[in-house]
Amino acid sequence: MTVNSKLFFQSLDRVAIALMVVLSLLIGLLLLPGDAVAPRVRDFSWQDKKVGAEDTSFTLTFTRPMDIKSVEENLQIDPPLPGKFSWAGRRMAYTVLAPAAYGNSYQVQLNGAQDSFIEEEDRLIQPFRGSFRTRDRAFVYLGVEAEEQGRLVLYNLTQQQKTILTPKNLVVVDFKSYPAGEKILFSATERTNNRSGLLSAALYTVTTGIEPNQVPSKSFLPYQTADEQPSGKIELVLDSKDYQNLKFDLSADGQIIVVQRVSQRNPGEFGLWILRPNTKPQPLKTEPGGDFIITPDSAAVAVAQGEGVAILPLQSGAKPMDFLPQFGMVLEFAQNGSKAAMVRFNSDYTRSLFLVTNQGVQKELLRTTGSILSCQFDPLSPNLYCLLTQLLGGEEYQEQPYLAVIDVNSGKQKPLVLLPNHRDVQMSLSPDGLGLLFDQVVTATPESNSSQINTPRTNEGEVIATSRIWVLPLMPPNSEHLPMQPEQLPLPGFHPLWLP
Repeated sequence: MTVNSKLFFQSLDRVAIALMVVLSLLIGLLLLPGDAVAPRVRDFSWQDKKVGAEDTSFTLTFTRPMDIKSVEENLQIDPPLPGKFSWAGRRMAYTVLAPAAYGNSYQVQLNGAQDSFIEEEDRLIQPFRGSFRTRDRAFVYLGVEAEEQGRLVLYNLTQQQKTILTPKNLVVVDFKSYPAGEKILFSATERTNNRSGLLSAALYTVTTGIEPNQVPSKSFLPYQTADEQPSGKIELVLDSKDYQNLKFDLSADGQIIVVQRVSQRNPGEFGLWILRPNTKPQPLKTEPGGDFIITPDSAAVAVAQGEGVAILPLQSGAKPMDFLPQFGMVLEFAQNGSKAAMVRFNSDYTRSLFLVTNQGVQKELLRTTGSILSCQFDPLSPNLYCLLTQLLGGEEYQEQPYLAVIDVNSGKQKPLVLLPNHRDVQMSLSPDGLGLLFDQVVTATPESNSSQINTPRTNEGEVIATSRIWVLPLMPPNSEHLPMQPEQLPLPGFHPLWLP
């Protein structure tokens, strides 16, 4: 028995040794010609995707460690898209300096890049060619004529296509876009309702039919795939049975709605309410206020209260985060939350536009005897596009509206377009910073104002007889081209809003 055991283990040893010799020979054969596998791009994060202004960087992942300089020198993007590089091992990230222009297709190529360890010419990267495109240039507006009157309309400027989103029975009052543009949040009243405007306005959402690449994992209403979400699908968000729904705002992440509400039974019960997904509306316990806007981080709301602006957390019972007594209104936050455009009402009856940063800087950009209606930060440069008015001479009080661009570094103001003598103008800056929409409203006679109830009206309550939408093409910073002139679009409508 002992002899047989020894023979068994001796045979087993010989087999093991033979296997080791064979494996060693195979490994040697593999190593003899060296590593012949050429480096290549394993993954391109934007391949065949449709990106928007919120998409700020893409990555290239390589199969081998790469010579950084050779990759950065040989990467080509057409049309050009300036950006900066960063590396983490075999992964390269390219962060764009400004949003890619909407309505374009882009080609990404990499030829001639080298392996970081082997400098032979035949070890160049396998030629790579990738592509992506940006979203179509599209906006929504309120129609004023024929079957579009009082309805929300989507216009795809890239495809030259128009779609009416809301039904005939609803007269839209105001609206906001969701972050990816797949839905619109809007307030509307029944056309047959005897009560006008905000007195009976309810909140709804409507789908646009636009398919976003990345849809938030949580949505205010259950999200379905693009095939299941054609344009025009209406969902009720908040009715007006017990409360009048006045102004509202939608958070940047699309998860919170803040509504200014008044009790139908007790007008003294007035304040802000918060709506979150799958929860009942909750009042925000704070002092009543005026205009408000949700901060870019979706965590707080800036509210005009008394003689200042309060920054209130969107949590029940939480204490105010800050109070700015010197300002009366927040017009706009920069997308990253680093700065804001605010208005100060001066004791000499003038108004001042201020740049306020999160570093404590408070810089006066202009002072005017007219009005500061709205402002938006340019995503391409340190500019602020504003809708302003100036007082006209004469016995009758009149304001002349105009569009202007302000350099926030130097404070220099440059008028762009002088508008007709009507202060109720709306403007919208495109997400890629290359287009500015605005409207020109013509109001009806005073007799018509009292006879028509649920028809489109200006912010001052006047009935809108007709309106036209204009687009002002904007040149990229440091462009050598002359400023372009505004172009009237063949769209009878008002309150244009670019989709994200």
